[in-house]
Amino acid sequence: MNAQNIDNKPTVKKNTKRKIRVDFERAPLWDRLKAKFLSLFFLKKVVWYVFRLVLLVGISYIVLFPFFTKIAGSFMAPEDFVDVTVRLIPKTFSVEMYTAIWVEQEYMSAFINTFFLSVSTALIQTFICCLVAYGLAKFKFKGNKLVFLAVILSLTIPHQTLQLSLFMKFLDFDILGIVKFFNGGGIEIFGHTFFEGLIDIIPSSTTGIWSRFQDGYGVTLTNSFWPLIILSLSGLAFKNGLYIFMLRQFFRGVPDELEESAYIDGSGIMRTFFTIILPLSVPMMITVFLFSFSWQWTDEFYTGLFFTSTTDTLLMPDIIGIPASLVTDYAGQNLYYSAIRNTCGLMIIAPLIVMYLFCQRYLVQGIERSGLTAD
Repeated sequence: MNAQNIDNKPTVKKNTKRKIRVDFERAPLWDRLKAKFLSLFFLKKVVWYVFRLVLLVGISYIVLFPFFTKIAGSFMAPEDFVDVTVRLIPKTFSVEMYTAIWVEQEYMSAFINTFFLSVSTALIQTFICCLVAYGLAKFKFKGNKLVFLAVILSLTIPHQTLQLSLFMKFLDFDILGIVKFFNGGGIEIFGHTFFEGLIDIIPSSTTGIWSRFQDGYGVTLTNSFWPLIILSLSGLAFKNGLYIFMLRQFFRGVPDELEESAYIDGSGIMRTFFTIILPLSVPMMITVFLFSFSWQWTDEFYTGLFFTSTTDTLLMPDIIGIPASLVTDYAGQNLYYSAIRNTCGLMIIAPLIVMYLFCQRYLVQGIERSGLTAD
């Protein structure tokens, strides 16, 4: 009897709910409205909805209001900055700020140079970080944890600490002692020196790199893209530790059975990596690419460190300034100059906003899939 009651219990509940629903639908309209809207449950629901709406509107206002003021100020004429009646809506609509920045600050030249640098470094960093992260996630070797610890430490060391050493390394770039080799030092193997005095066969009037070698100096790579490209190739560029960590966490979540089945079919490690692992990690790679591209696009630390002299290579941070045609002298000069610099900033981040509009879906997927597995 008890078992029968237990078996019939879900049926009884289902019939009871159906009966209550039928009785509610047959009730008069006023009674139904009063039961639905004049209840404590509905009141709590409305209060919670209003609270969330006010909270989101308040947060959105705090976050977006500075952007609204900068955008509105970029379309104002100089006289609007001394007019007390002007707040967010320009009284005299003008685009002279954008025109002057585009022409006089050579916006397109800076855009092309920065785009080439950002794309090249982002592609290199994405691929190199994938290789390093895949090795740390899927292969057990001596020193694996030490290498990963070094990756984590690279996130904590301030870049200003390495500023002088990085600059001196690329100011007199001499990798593997090549300058010593060509400058008469030769190569020492088992106590014997080979190729000693090789530099003497080069004429003393030779200029350029050979001349610097003769003087005992390395190659000067400053004021070029080479320092940033070399740092990207070595996996030591800006934020590479973060990219390696994110990709490592993602690769740890990839089932080992996929690789094992590929190995059984005769596929090697690199072929498995390129044909199986990389196609699976496209959203994560796009996320890393977007991070790398964005940070390089607005970078001032490394570009200011390696570009030490005035050159023809303009980058996005170089356009921030006051165009000659907008130089003025009146009461609202400081506010006007501040609006010009803000307009330069808006023109710098505009390509990033467009890029994120098209890649937002991949960015969200990559962030969701990173760090799903625990060590």
